[in-house]
Amino acid sequence: MANSNGGIVGKVNEVTSQTQDAVITTFNSSGTFTAASLTTQATILVVAGGGGGGAAFGSGAGAGGYREIADHPVPASGVPVTVGAGGAKGDGTAGGAARGAKGADSVFGAASPITSTGGGEGGRGSSGVNTAGGAGGSGGGANLSSGSADANRGAGNTPPTSPSQGNPGGTTFPNGAPVHTGGQAGGGGAGAVGGDSSSSSGSPYPGNNGGAGGAGVTSSISGSSVTRGGGGGGGGLENPTGGSQGAGGSGGGGTASRTATSPGLHGTANTGGGGAGQGNPPIGGTAGTGGSGVVIVSEAAIDQKIASGIWDMNAVYDNRKAGTWV
Repeated sequence: MANSNGGIVGKVNEVTSQTQDAVITTFNSSGTFTAASLTTQATILVVAGGGGGGAAFGSGAGAGGYREIADHPVPASGVPVTVGAGGAKGDGTAGGAARGAKGADSVFGAASPITSTGGGEGGRGSSGVNTAGGAGGSGGGANLSSGSADANRGAGNTPPTSPSQGNPGGTTFPNGAPVHTGGQAGGGGAGAVGGDSSSSSGSPYPGNNGGAGGAGVTSSISGSSVTRGGGGGGGGLENPTGGSQGAGGSGGGGTASRTATSPGLHGTANTGGGGAGQGNPPIGGTAGTGGSGVVIVSEAAIDQKIASGIWDMNAVYDNRKAGTWV
């Protein structure tokens, strides 16, 4: 029997509603993610561990790689989650300068894994042992360089992702300048390039101020606005020039210090912040460790209507158009 609109006349035997509240799962350490029953895709933030800063005229380390992806497929089975540790600090207590260590990768290991790369390490910079900042999610800052300062900073977004997971470290004045340069560059952040070394007002020493760490990125995936992925500040030449130590980038980057025991040197845990470089003497000091990463999964609220039985064709059309037919 047809109705006046040409549709099949029938009745609805049953309509079932399925609902699911929004679910946010935060991994501050490695584990296994299991999706809610109705979830097929989710928004996922993956932040790697930040790099460790360099000791003794050391540069700031890069932040851990930062990737936030919407509508990523999520399987019904458990997904392994790896949260990367921060890189070890450069330790000059044996009497010399020491480079930091790269941060560890973080991975959301679904069928299409999301991998964020650990932050590049900060370089060391005392006489005769200069080493460049390391490449990574964000790169470590340049140290006391000879020749091109740009060649001495760590590259960001390594390996490359789209959109970019981070930025390069800052640059320093070359050692070929008329006088000694003691300021080191800041590490790159998820949202900005690391700061360059600079000269303080009235000082004959070029580049005696340490560069600031690059800024991080702000996200509300956890339900509140949080900034993560700041780069570590570069060490400065305070004595005898009055230069300043580089500030940490917003989002957990460590702030540089001449004092090895300063807690501000370290990247903040679960932000992927880069560790800070340690400034001029004591040569036997230590730099800042990188902050560990984090993985956050946001599953959307779902309200589905599932029907069985025979439907009027006009009702089928209306429900399909409204997106309520499953």
